[in-house]
Amino acid sequence: MKFTREEYLELMTFGAAGRPMFVELFGLMVGLEQEWLAQGASAEEISLVAFDWDYVPVVQCGGTTGVFGGMDAVTLEETPQYLIQQDALGRRTKLYKDVATISLPLDFPVRDMESWLEKKRLFSFHTDRIDRTAVQKARAEQARGALVVASIPGAFDTLRDLMGDERACTGFYEQPELLRDIIETVQDTSLRVLERITDELVIDQLSVHEDLAGKSGPLIGPRQVSEFVRPYFRAVWDLVSSRGTKIFDMDSDGDVAPILEALLESGLNSVHPMEPAAGMDVVELREKYGVRLAMRGGLDKHVLREGREAIRKELEYKMQPLMREGGIAFGLDHRIPNGTPLENYRYYVDLGREILGLPPRSERRTGWQRMSF
Repeated sequence: MKFTREEYLELMTFGAAGRPMFVELFGLMVGLEQEWLAQGASAEEISLVAFDWDYVPVVQCGGTTGVFGGMDAVTLEETPQYLIQQDALGRRTKLYKDVATISLPLDFPVRDMESWLEKKRLFSFHTDRIDRTAVQKARAEQARGALVVASIPGAFDTLRDLMGDERACTGFYEQPELLRDIIETVQDTSLRVLERITDELVIDQLSVHEDLAGKSGPLIGPRQVSEFVRPYFRAVWDLVSSRGTKIFDMDSDGDVAPILEALLESGLNSVHPMEPAAGMDVVELREKYGVRLAMRGGLDKHVLREGREAIRKELEYKMQPLMREGGIAFGLDHRIPNGTPLENYRYYVDLGREILGLPPRSERRTGWQRMSF
């Protein structure tokens, strides 16, 4: 079912939502398509539209707040197994085609203040960052029910893209002035872009990608969030929320629970995909944070490979009445993993719809849209 922006905002801000939302956030892992085809999947099942997933149409606001004006990606080497390119930051990256959709950096351009200043122009404000045609398109699509999203660069995400994980983490202690200058530059650009856009358009959701945690916990602690990240997030959120924005969502895998309070104090009110394998239990988080925290995802993708009993146990726990009171879009915590039997996935979809009181699947109702934005 297609939600309108008004329905989605009501749901995710704990308003008078009409019904629960059951979504597929990301889609299939690389290689699963071949597995499912061998098991008799239809084209509609491969594209996921056969499962009639809930979604809200999304349109970007028309402003670029991240890297801008860099070089186009240049292919340096390509084989059947991998692709090596040079990206907009000048990094060499490597994509392993058979197993991944995201390239891994092989080197990083920033080591100190001097090397940062060479890249700083790519993050600095320029009026060309605002595409007036795209802004007008966003306003028109919003009037037709689309959710307008503005994306800002992650604070830690930007540091790791420029410096790599190790240098970014040690930089909080060894190069704090450098890290502050990087984050303050991103903050200044985001504020100047979004201030101009919100003169013409209400942004519905502010989104930030901060992939800063793994199964053992976050790469930075509450103190680093409060000292380095919070001023940036708070400044941008205070601006856009004063002009009508309702949701501030963060995308991060892993266990972010140790820094979640600090992030909420920074303005965040929504997180996805809530990875159970890293200890992110959406029921426990709802009990702790209540209406302060909306969520997308939260269903353990790994149970799909275990069988019907495990699937039922997971869904009955996560889709309990407490969780059906709003503030969550139920879905897998990331891509559908390889090794998931098609029959198990069909059962998962049908059981979830039954528990949530949604109508059974029908060939007359089809649809899917990636719900990570």
